[in-house]
Formats: sequence, C-alpha cells, structure tokens
Amino acid sequence: MDNKKLKIYFTSDTHGYFYPTTYGDVLPKNVGLFSCIPNWEKDENTLIIDGGDVLQGNAFSYFTNHVPKSSKILADIMNDCGYDYYTLGNHDFNYGLEYQKEYRDNHNGHCVCQNVLDDAGNHLYPYEIKVMPNGLRVGIVGIVTDYVNVWEKKENLVGVQVVDPFIEAQKALSELKGKTDINICIYHGGFEADLDTGRRLTESTENVGYKICEELEFDILLTGHQHMSVDGRFITSRTGHKTYVVQPLDAAKEYHLIEIDVVDNNNIMVTSEKIKADYKLAKTAVTVTVSKDENNTDSIEKVEPLYEKYMFYENKVQDWLNQPIGTLSRALLPSDKLDMAYNGTPIADFINRVQLYFSGAQVSAVGLANDIAGFKEKVSTRDIIATYPFPNTLVVFNISGKNLKLAMERSAEYFAYDSDGKLTISDKFLSPKVEHYNYDYFAGVDYKIDPSKPIGSRIVKLEYQGKPVTDEQMLTLCLNNYRASGAGEYPMYKECTIAKEINIEMVELLMEYFRMNPVIEV
Repeated sequence: MDNKKLKIYFTSDTHGYFYPTTYGDVLPKNVGLFSCIPNWEKDENTLIIDGGDVLQGNAFSYFTNHVPKSSKILADIMNDCGYDYYTLGNHDFNYGLEYQKEYRDNHNGHCVCQNVLDDAGNHLYPYEIKVMPNGLRVGIVGIVTDYVNVWEKKENLVGVQVVDPFIEAQKALSELKGKTDINICIYHGGFEADLDTGRRLTESTENVGYKICEELEFDILLTGHQHMSVDGRFITSRTGHKTYVVQPLDAAKEYHLIEIDVVDNNNIMVTSEKIKADYKLAKTAVTVTVSKDENNTDSIEKVEPLYEKYMFYENKVQDWLNQPIGTLSRALLPSDKLDMAYNGTPIADFINRVQLYFSGAQVSAVGLANDIAGFKEKVSTRDIIATYPFPNTLVVFNISGKNLKLAMERSAEYFAYDSDGKLTISDKFLSPKVEHYNYDYFAGVDYKIDPSKPIGSRIVKLEYQGKPVTDEQMLTLCLNNYRASGAGEYPMYKECTIAKEINIEMVELLMEYFRMNPVIEV
C-alpha cells in the first residue's frame, strides 16, 4: 500500500449550538457550528465526524422539541454541515427514542454506536468499514458511556439496552483485525485518568477513555462528553501501541482538524490542530445543493448561506425567548462560583422554592449548571432556559437524617484550601471535568458547612424547624431525576424510597410558577 492520507474534522457535544449565541443574551459569541464550518475544506478523502449530544442542551434544541416537535431540523443542519459519521451521546436519549429515530432517519451520516443493542442483543448501530477513494480502509466504531442507564428515564430506553462500551469496542476491534488499515473509535465519554501521568482521577466507570488506550489498540480515539479541551496526543498502551486522542470543547466552541498519513507498513503519522470558533465567520457558512434535470443528471449547483437558510427557526427561537413571563421584586444574578457556594445564592433559593411548591416536600436540593444567566427583574423565557438548561423532572424521596447529612457532606467536598490557606474549589469538581453542577444547595433545613473540617465531617449544623435532625428522622426531599439516580457521587440516594414523581420538566414548572404568580417577592 502506498502512503495514503485521511483528513478528519471532529466536533462533539454541540448541544444544539449552531448559531453564534449562547441565548443568555443577543450578543454574538464564539460558539456554534456556523462559526466553525466556513474553514472546513472537504475533499474525497475527508471525513466529518461528530461525537454525540446534538439533540438537547440549549434554547434552540429545546424549542425544536417543544414547539415544532421535530428533530428533522437538527438533522438537516448536520447534513448541510457535511457530517459523514456520528455516534449517540447520553443526552440524545433525553427526548425519547422516537425523537432520536426521526433525527437518525433524516441524518445522511452513518450512526455508529456499538454498545446500543435491541432487547434481543442485536447491534442497532454497528461499526462500519469505510474504503476511501484513495484505497485506505478505515474501521469506524462508535460507543456511548453506559451511564445512560443511570441517568435516563426508563421510558426513554424501552426496547434498547446500553451495555458496557469497553467490551463492545473490544469485540468490534477484534472483528476489524486484518480488514482495515486504520481503526477509529468515536467515544461519547472521556478520560478517568490524568493524560500526562496516568494517575486515576475517579473510581467511576462513567469515563473509560484511558482504559481504552491502555488495553485496546485503536489508532484514533475521538472523545467527548466531558466538555474539556484535549490537545491531540498519543497515549501508549501496555503493549506499546500508540493511540492518538483528542477532545473538543462543547457548544462547537472549537473543533479538531486531524491529518493522518498511513504508510506501507501501517505506521501511522498523525498531526492535529485545535481551531476555535469565530463568530465573524458564521454568516459565510454555505451549503451546496445539486439539482437534477428531467434526465436525472446534475444540472445546477445552488449555493445557499446556512446562516440565512435556518434563520426562520432562529428568529422563532429568539421571539419565543423574549416572551415576558413574570416579574421579580429584584433581579437574581449569578456571582463567582465559590462565592455562591459558600455564601448561598438567591438563584438556587428561588429554584428550591419552586421545587418545594410543586412537590410539597419538606426539603429541596438543586445543583446549578456550570453556566447560568440568572433571572432579570422582568423575567423572560430566555432567563428560564439559560438558567435551567437540563430536561430534568422531579423526584421526592423518603430520606433518613443520616442519608440527608451524607448527601450534604458530599456537596461540602466542593471546598478546599490552596497552598496559601485560601478557600478555593476542590480539584475534584474541576478535573477531569468541570462539575459545578454537582454541588447542591439545600432548602427547608438550616445547615452550616465548615470547610476547615475534614471531608465527611463538614456539616456542623443541621436542623429542621429549629430542632437538630437525627440519623433516624425521616424527611421528604425533592430533587431532580439526575441526582436521584445517584449521579455525581451521591450513592446514598439509592437507599431511599420514592414518595412521589413529578414527570413534568423543571423548565415547565418554573414557567408555570410565574404564570400562577406573575409578580413575585424575592
């Protein structure tokens, strides 16, 4: 085989970000696929690949699900961006399998997700071998973190099973042996270890990217899920095989351009470049369609600006976001993350207030997204979506005082002290993935955290209605279904019994609260 080249453009975790906006305001930002693709140069030996999590995550994706109720819009955009292959992300299950199916059915790219099986154990989206025009045989395997089973509502997984991604990737790789020149794994998951030292950072199996590199022999591992920027680098396996890995930031803030040379003896040379989104380019993104004449031959190419092509939907989203829904006595705006966690924030207080109202629980807990807009005095739909971007519903648990305190102790691990003795945020919540959302704010109880105490003994006060909470005391606790699953290292919730489930998205409940209370005293 002669020296053969392959070029890859890779994105992941776009979460519905196509236009250069975060939807928290109307100012352009360096995000969105339209801010990336003008620089893409696709020839016949190029693959454009996505690592999953397209269907949920921002106002645009929320709108398409709730108003036109169609994921075809999202598939059309991905088609116009030229995607050839994609895997599924955990959030691609959030709106149900029918919505996901509509997306897949309308997507011109190939879905590869080896560890999603039907109930009979058949692979629904198996690996593919792509023979490039230059003769290069490329094995392409997709996998998604099996923590989908932990987080997702059971009704959204009826008829499918998400099994161990490592085992399925291993099986696929063994089947590809001898049939390909290069093997690529698209993993909607990230790394559980420090990439420089190999030191394990978490005991969770949510992310097994480092294990894949250590024990399997993929040539390229394209990762996502963690929303962290990983420069291209090789990781050497226990057998000496080198796997080249990358991961882009979320929301199409950047993409990776990977260029691969495969030489006669199957030695692989890889270079990559991480390129930031630039909103100044967004309006230059175009798609080319070729129409047919009556003889079914290509007649004319139509070049269409993508920015304008989908502006009808974008304008609808913006109009919908601008709708006023209520008034607060004062604005509730975010401050520094550490300040909010240590001193409390009225944003969490308000969300807890709504959770308590609709649940009737005695206690409420809420985690805030990594990026939140807060609520202006005149509250719009934009404020709601930009402050609570998750598709969560609510669960009410019967919880013992002992387990409630354990949950609060887990949140209290958020704090640490630096070498100068200054209070800071623990690395556990910043690496390998930024997880401010795993710090929970509680309401309905009076409690105090002392960060100077050892982990596990930082809750120095916990009272309900003026009396200390005992280990045996039973309370009702309202929290979202994500946290109720034990996600975020809250295993104590798995010991609780369910008192009630409220299967209405929290965004809807926040809007309903304003409809019921148009003017709210904070």
